[in-house]
Amino acid sequence: MVFLPFLIMVVALLIGIPIAFALAGSGILGIYIITGNWNTVLGVLGMVPFTTVADYSFTTIPMFILMAYFSASSGLATDLFKAGANWLAHIRGGLGAATVFACGLFGAMSGASTASASVMSTIAYPEMRRHGYSEELSAGTVGIGATLDLLIPPSIPMVIYGIATQTSIAKLLIAGIVPGIIAGILLFLTVLAWVHIRPQDAPQTYEVTWDERWKSVIRIWPALVLIAIIMVLLYTGIVTATEVAAVGTFMAALIGVVLGRLNWTGAVQALKLTLKTSAMIFTILIGANIFGAYMAMSRVPQHIVSVVAGMELNRWVVVIGIAVAYFVISMFMDEIPLLLLTLQLTFPLIVRLGFDPIWFGVLSIMLVCMGLVFPPVGVVAFVVSATAKVDLMKVYTGTSIMMIALVITTVLIMIFPQLVLWLPQTMR
Repeated sequence: MVFLPFLIMVVALLIGIPIAFALAGSGILGIYIITGNWNTVLGVLGMVPFTTVADYSFTTIPMFILMAYFSASSGLATDLFKAGANWLAHIRGGLGAATVFACGLFGAMSGASTASASVMSTIAYPEMRRHGYSEELSAGTVGIGATLDLLIPPSIPMVIYGIATQTSIAKLLIAGIVPGIIAGILLFLTVLAWVHIRPQDAPQTYEVTWDERWKSVIRIWPALVLIAIIMVLLYTGIVTATEVAAVGTFMAALIGVVLGRLNWTGAVQALKLTLKTSAMIFTILIGANIFGAYMAMSRVPQHIVSVVAGMELNRWVVVIGIAVAYFVISMFMDEIPLLLLTLQLTFPLIVRLGFDPIWFGVLSIMLVCMGLVFPPVGVVAFVVSATAKVDLMKVYTGTSIMMIALVITTVLIMIFPQLVLWLPQTMR
């Protein structure tokens, strides 16, 4: 009977019930099964919603979301892509590489992969298609490039992981920088390898004058300043992650106003989208915490840890098993509910096996990145398909090929954990 809520939750998700209500409903049932007392259930329902949304750490989430929308409204993503294109368009596949460059830097101003996918689908995809790039290469580059947002700070899933596991959010965000850079470089090389093998997928190149190249660099200085401020504040620890989010949001809005690109209508629209996205995330958080209360009462995580420890498996066998599970689940589920649902089971096990929580956080995000662009669902792939109006199977084809870079990055951070841990260890 203890595992009945898990079964009900899976069935609820399969029939299309929103994840927040599936978690909350199965959690309520589980609490009642264990206690047999509706007063206990009502007590949890009366306490969990308030304690969830009243947590000061969670103010980081809407701030980072608002910063992303302000940055998009201010045209910073467009400037980044044009600068990359001006410098790389003379080489075959250069626009694809420019898309990776723009996604990576825009990721330092946006913590949501779906937001990046939507923005870049309207900026980079049409430009690549105009120069004869295949739909697979164009859509695949946009989709896989958007996942860099989850690695490079500020990353909303990293914030969720930090709060859920009581791990330093600032160190988690900084830990994603080196893997993010490695993934970006490998994506760049993957694009070049693709067009070398299939030159017909990127037939056109064009030259841009040196004067225009340098002008495009000058145009991206506001974005570079914003990124530098965020990174320096996070790394030095002068302010908290929440305060970094507030400063970043203010700077993004200020840049948009100074450049004359962010008007009243755009600001209001950004606020509306932030409210909508934040409300969705907080509803999921409430549902996850209700389910978490059931998990705590049932002691299921402790039982799983004991069983796995008793099997005396090599700890890397366990990690690989968790990695496969994360990848499979992320094909069907967005990153935030996936983390909230699974961490209650996997995190105690990882700690028991002696792995670093920060390293596991980055590994988890890497695995989620791959699932978001892989069939049969792949949330980011759906966003690219809908926004760019390209066949979904062509998006999957492109992202599946480009995923080679993410797989290699994941293997590297498993073999060399210091790629993740070195930078956080140098922080104060």
